[in-house]
Amino acid sequence: MKKKQIEGYTYVDGGVCAAKGFVANGLNCGINPDKNKNDLGMIYSVTLCDAAAVYTQNKVKGAPVVVTKNNLEKSGAKAQAVIVNSKNANTCNANGIEVAEEVCKLTAAELKIQPEQVIVGSTGVIGQPMSVEPFAAAMADLAAGLSVEGHDAAATAIMTTDTVKKEVAVEFEIDGKTCRLGGMAKGSGMIHPNMATTLNFVTTDVAISGEMLQKALSEIVKVTYNCLSIDGDTSTNDMVSVMANGMAGNDKIVEEGKNYKIVKQALHMVMEYMTMMLAADGEGASKFLECSCDGAPDQETAIIVAKSVIRSPLVKCAMFGEDANCGRILCAIGYAEADVDVSKIELELASENDAITTYKDGFSIDFSEEKAAEILKEKELYIRIHLHQGEASAKAWGCDFTYDYVKINGDYRS
Repeated sequence: MKKKQIEGYTYVDGGVCAAKGFVANGLNCGINPDKNKNDLGMIYSVTLCDAAAVYTQNKVKGAPVVVTKNNLEKSGAKAQAVIVNSKNANTCNANGIEVAEEVCKLTAAELKIQPEQVIVGSTGVIGQPMSVEPFAAAMADLAAGLSVEGHDAAATAIMTTDTVKKEVAVEFEIDGKTCRLGGMAKGSGMIHPNMATTLNFVTTDVAISGEMLQKALSEIVKVTYNCLSIDGDTSTNDMVSVMANGMAGNDKIVEEGKNYKIVKQALHMVMEYMTMMLAADGEGASKFLECSCDGAPDQETAIIVAKSVIRSPLVKCAMFGEDANCGRILCAIGYAEADVDVSKIELELASENDAITTYKDGFSIDFSEEKAAEILKEKELYIRIHLHQGEASAKAWGCDFTYDYVKINGDYRS
């Protein structure tokens, strides 16, 4: 997957520690019995941050989602630390809220901040009892090991069925000040977001108000994370949070304008690439899929059509089988809840280096099955839909369905 290259922005290393003033760490605290795997991560800013977040819209919400939302409301959208664990989602537990709140208190006490300034997250199996004891036993070591180099340990601490850690960061300038924005994400299955997906944490040293940060985050989520579908399941613990500590030294952004657009573009680049990494690492995936829809009458239509195709199990299976059965794609367009003139649809299958048109004016056309087969052998596939009904466009991301997806989810608790 190629990173989007935009003039004025440079990709840098460091993930959530790329921005000035942020440190992180991760370790195994015993939630995961495999001592070789980190299961507890922390991100900390040396100064208080303006913060924003978006959460799952699943009616069954993990206790950390509820507690984080309450914390940010109490603190006035301020935060200074993230504490997050894997292996146990702390969801559907009778004492879940109590445990999540206690974890925030333990974190705050160790870092000498207020509990409501802590963002707490959990991921893993739903419905398993959760104890504060592993957190309490590991908190001192976790905090003592915080460092600029700790982003790697934190990123691996949130992995569940992920096969690779997911980090990205960019550098840019605002009024002559060097700024950075970076993030880490986790997610491989149970991904079909309706406001967020998986667990995603973003940090920046830009000075920007919580209100502007929330506005940018909410708008970008719509065209990045919300356009991702691995398997059609919206998780109970989905969360995206952003913390901005202002240490870059720019004049604080409190309204829309040139500097707001610069930050928003950086946030979009980071969130879009993390979305693509999540798609490529879908459970059991063998192929990364991107569906683009252009020529739509409005962006909402483009999003609905692209998402309908990317979440179709039959389309996913066809891509796994390297079968140019594009009738499945037209079918998914046809049942999308959008006003589409099917008589104008043009469809392409593409790889990084080649493409073939399979439908035009809503009808199948003759095409080379051999060429299509060569394209579909590639690991990164692009489904391009041209509606010829307007100027709007959107993209959605996902992966194929493989035998391994069923194997992974057939014994997920083990």
